[in-house]
Amino acid sequence: MPIHHFPPPPGVKAPPLSFAAHVGDLLFISGIPGFDENRELPDGFEAQFSFVVKNIKRVLDEAGATFRDLVKVNVLLTRAADVAVMNRLYAEAFGPAPYPARTTCVVQALPDPKMLIEIEGVASLKA
Repeated sequence: MPIHHFPPPPGVKAPPLSFAAHVGDLLFISGIPGFDENRELPDGFEAQFSFVVKNIKRVLDEAGATFRDLVKVNVLLTRAADVAVMNRLYAEAFGPAPYPARTTCVVQALPDPKMLIEIEGVASLKA
């Protein structure tokens, strides 16, 4: 089965990965951090969450998908204190219900010490 990869845009510094891989009817979205357009991490959880959503939307748009096509999402947080705020922001960004299946984990650290959140997901591209 052929795999279509969505590499980082030219000039974007990124680790060796594709932002997403399209296999069959599924789009697997890599962990997306809250980097802004300059590849900087803004201060504050809400700002980083906002950029995570924008960055996921870009990947979905490129694949011809929307947030409604997401079937599974994994949220990684570095602070348990951010769970309540994340739930509120998540409902605004991914709503209205029904929401994709979701796992939320609080982890000790993410690749950049300033990174507070990362979201990965799977979308169905079946027409």
